[in-house]
Amino acid sequence: MSLFWRIFALNAVVLGSATALLLWAPVTVSVPVVLTEAVILVAGLAVMLVANAALLRIGLAPLDRLTRLMATVDLLRPGQRLPEHGRAETAELIRTFNAMLERLEHERASSSARVLLAQEAERRRIAQELHDEVGQSMTAILLSLERAADEADQPLRGELRQVQEITRGSLDEVRRLVRRLRPGVLEDLGLVSGLTSLTTEFATHVGMRVVRRFDTGLPVLDQQTELVLYRVAQEALTNAARHAEAGQVEVSLQHAGEAVVLAVVDDGRGTGVAREGAGIRGMRERALLIGATLDVTSQPQAGTTVRLTVPLLRKQP
Repeated sequence: MSLFWRIFALNAVVLGSATALLLWAPVTVSVPVVLTEAVILVAGLAVMLVANAALLRIGLAPLDRLTRLMATVDLLRPGQRLPEHGRAETAELIRTFNAMLERLEHERASSSARVLLAQEAERRRIAQELHDEVGQSMTAILLSLERAADEADQPLRGELRQVQEITRGSLDEVRRLVRRLRPGVLEDLGLVSGLTSLTTEFATHVGMRVVRRFDTGLPVLDQQTELVLYRVAQEALTNAARHAEAGQVEVSLQHAGEAVVLAVVDDGRGTGVAREGAGIRGMRERALLIGATLDVTSQPQAGTTVRLTVPLLRKQP
C-alpha cells in the first residue's frame, strides 16, 4: 500500500468510527445546541483528533527517522545507514537515501584523495624551493657575514656577529619548516624513524616531554599509509602544543590484531567535548584516504586522546 493510501485509510478509519458512533449511539443534537450535547460533541472531536494523530505518528515514523538521520549525517564518519523498514514509498525512499549516502561517501573520499595528494605535492615543491633557493641564499649570507666580521674592527665586528647569529637562527627555522613540509626521514628510513624524528624535534622546539611507545616488528605499510600516520601524529602534536596546556604527551604505535593503531595522548586540561576544528577535520579527511578510523576523545582535566586505527589489507591467497 502506498503512503497516500495508508494515510487515506487511517483517516477513513477515524471518520468511519465517528460516523458509526453518531448513527448508533443514543445521541441527538437539539436546535439550539444545549450545553451537554456541545460537551459530548467537543469530546468526540478531541477523541478523533487524538486517534488520528496517533495513527499518523505510527504511519510516518520511518520518515521521522529518515529526517533525523539527514540532519545529523556527516560524510567524514562513513557507514551511517537507516534500516530499510516500512513499505512501498517509505522503504523505497530509505533505500534511495542510503544509496545516495554511499555515492556521496565514495565521491567525498575520491575528491579528498585528489586534494590531499595535490596538497602533498605542493608541500614537496615549496620545501624544495625553500631548501634550494632560500636556504642556499641564507647560507651564502652567513659566509659573507663571517668574512666581514673577521676583517672588521670593534664595535662593528660585534654587530656583525649579532647579525650572523640572527641569520643562523632564521636558517635553522627555514630548515625546520622544510622538514615539516617534506619529512625526508620518513621517506628515507620509514615510519618509526620519521615519528622518532618528529617527536624529538617537537620536544626540543616546544619544550614538552614526549614519551614514545613503538612496537617492534610492525607490519610493512605502503608509503601513503605511512604518510597519513605521520601527518595525523604531526597534527595531534600541534594541537596539544597550541590548545591542551599539557606538560607531557605520549605517542604510541602498536600492532593490534588486523590493524595498526596510532595514539597521541596528552595530559592537558581537556574539554569534555572534542571540538571539531579544522585540524581534526583534516585528520578525518586523511583517515578516509586509507580507510582508517579516527577517534578523538577529551576528558575534563584529563587530557585528549587521538587514536587512528588503520586496518591491514589481507593478502589474497
